[in-house]
Amino acid sequence: MLVSAILTSVGINSALCVLFFVLYSILKKQPGYYEVFIPRLLTEGNSKRRSRFNLERLIPSTGWLPKAWKLSEEEMLSSSGLDAVVYMRTITFCLKVFSFAGIIGIFILLPVNCSGTELHQIDFADLYSNSLDVFTISNINLGSKWLWIHFSSVYAITIFTCYLLYREYNYISSKRIAYFYSSRPQPHQFTILVRNIPVSAGGSVSDSVESFFTEYYPTTYLSHIIVRRTSKVQSLINDAKQLYKRLLHLQSEPSEQKCKQAGLFGQKVDHLDHYGKRFEDLEQNARLEQSEVSLAKDTHAAFVSFKTRYDASTVFHMQQSSNPTHWLTEEAPQPNDVFWPFFSSSFMGRWISKLAVVVACILLTILFLIPVVVVQGLTNLSQLEVWFPFLKSILTIAFVSQIVTGYLPSLILMLFLKIVPPIMEFLSSIQGYISHSEIERSACNKVLWFTIWNIFFATVFSGSVLYRISIFLDPKNIPSKLATVVPAQASFFIAYVVTSGWTSTASELVRIIPLICSLMTKCCAASTDDEIEVPSIPYHRDIPRVLFFGLLGIAYFFLAPVILPFLLVYFCLAYIIFRNQFINVYAPKYETAGKFWPTVHNLVIFSLVLMHVIAVGIFSLKKLPLASTLILPLPVLTLLFNEYCRKRFLPVFKAYPAEILIKKDREDQNDATMSEFFDKLVTTYQDPALMPIQYCADSDSLNRPLISPAGMSM
Repeated sequence: MLVSAILTSVGINSALCVLFFVLYSILKKQPGYYEVFIPRLLTEGNSKRRSRFNLERLIPSTGWLPKAWKLSEEEMLSSSGLDAVVYMRTITFCLKVFSFAGIIGIFILLPVNCSGTELHQIDFADLYSNSLDVFTISNINLGSKWLWIHFSSVYAITIFTCYLLYREYNYISSKRIAYFYSSRPQPHQFTILVRNIPVSAGGSVSDSVESFFTEYYPTTYLSHIIVRRTSKVQSLINDAKQLYKRLLHLQSEPSEQKCKQAGLFGQKVDHLDHYGKRFEDLEQNARLEQSEVSLAKDTHAAFVSFKTRYDASTVFHMQQSSNPTHWLTEEAPQPNDVFWPFFSSSFMGRWISKLAVVVACILLTILFLIPVVVVQGLTNLSQLEVWFPFLKSILTIAFVSQIVTGYLPSLILMLFLKIVPPIMEFLSSIQGYISHSEIERSACNKVLWFTIWNIFFATVFSGSVLYRISIFLDPKNIPSKLATVVPAQASFFIAYVVTSGWTSTASELVRIIPLICSLMTKCCAASTDDEIEVPSIPYHRDIPRVLFFGLLGIAYFFLAPVILPFLLVYFCLAYIIFRNQFINVYAPKYETAGKFWPTVHNLVIFSLVLMHVIAVGIFSLKKLPLASTLILPLPVLTLLFNEYCRKRFLPVFKAYPAEILIKKDREDQNDATMSEFFDKLVTTYQDPALMPIQYCADSDSLNRPLISPAGMSM
């Protein structure tokens, strides 16, 4: 790809970023769009709508930048939780790594690459028409002593990255423990989920749970709640909630708008009366469905609570029965984090669903190769002219060819990739996870490895190695194959960073989809603060994107250091924009207490090893076998470092140690509010579909629970 095509892509995306910044600074100040740009501030009461017109609203400003910059880590921890801190520290970690890498790459490696003549001399007078390949390691002459600079840089970036990784793992694990110490008693700390509960003939699941835990844990067992299948009840309740909002809206309308005409010559029908009757029917159906739930067969699962955290942890980690398939225990999620549809499937159903998800992921990966091949065709003008001969005359226009080869491929790939996170989240939701946070972490891993395979490996192998199946049968050739094809795709990934990184991150400010939805619904219904829904940040979408760009930076650090400035711009944009979004938009719905960090650590280790494999191949191709040999200890040492970190820090992310649990339990012994906490714990894990829902309405006819207490006698 020519430098001109890259610069065209940079120009287009830079203009889009400026446009998004300007739009955001103007729309953010319009009262009609507060629910889009500052929903969190509205719901927390930190901002009020202003109806008075002010000319300042129409003038772009940068007042939001200092507020986002000044947000401290402690403020973020208290307002957005440890997951938000881990996400922002992932971005700052990448900034530190690539700032160090940028100094080496731009001021040392790039001049060395430009001095080579393996491809051809760089014409600085006509830099615009040069190929970007001449700025990569491919331009270094075979056997050149300058390659030892690249060799030294690989060692330097590996040592520096591992040093930062250790510091971050140590810091975040200590933060996780401190976060646990500072938290008030939480229901999930005292509760476990028990599945596959055996039931004797004529008995019930509740009786089995009660007899088992009173016999084997008589001094620590507190209570239990049986999990029931309530998907139909929940569906009816959701329908009732939507109908209830419509009723409230009708009450606020003028009297003449509350009636409609049935047919061309039919009588007028009262909207309020019509929807009121439908609401009553839904309420009656919900009561009937709830009664059926009470008589239906249980799911053989229960939330079991204990008197101390240590006791709950002990039961969780021990096998409860001589039959390992009975009394299976799992950590209970937070009550608002429970994914209730999970309990609608049997043990065999969950096993089949996991197998189906694996097959679905494989099929999705194969299907995604189609847009990858199309994108690679767009980056090659000669191949594009073969595919579409009628475009030859158009492609001869310089600007059109620059758009097609520099901007269009990364845009198409980015748009296709937009649909992957929702699909992976859906696939994870049917795998049998018991909490939304587990679903999100599973989807995060799926999206991450899907991106690595389909955007990185499929891109670099397409058109060359993809059709040589022998690469999978001959692993010894993998380093040389990677060394051949990876540098050749540097220009494509620079364009991808600019499009998917710069523009997508800048568009996060404008929140395009919520903005469009707000514009579409603004004329249909009155908007109130009570209707505002504060979103949570989709970590399964954003963490894989940050980590993938981290992988690109590490892999291309010594191959094509020209990519590093573009990555640094992306991470700077992500740093300031997401800090702003945590202040104004996103609020946590549930908390994993930093469990995303092991995923970050593992991906960085994978990126380093990938760089080492490519380095072995590139030094072999460049006729410097000694450098290839001396690189071999690096991946071994990196994996040993990773194993040390796994032994040293990872256990804290899986479960809290006994000494911490016992200390926290001893502190609770002097807390006078613990008795009240245990009283509430008995019913905390009650399915929301079986709880009475109280609506706060203006009309007395609607001021009642959907499911009355009478309907709760089960």
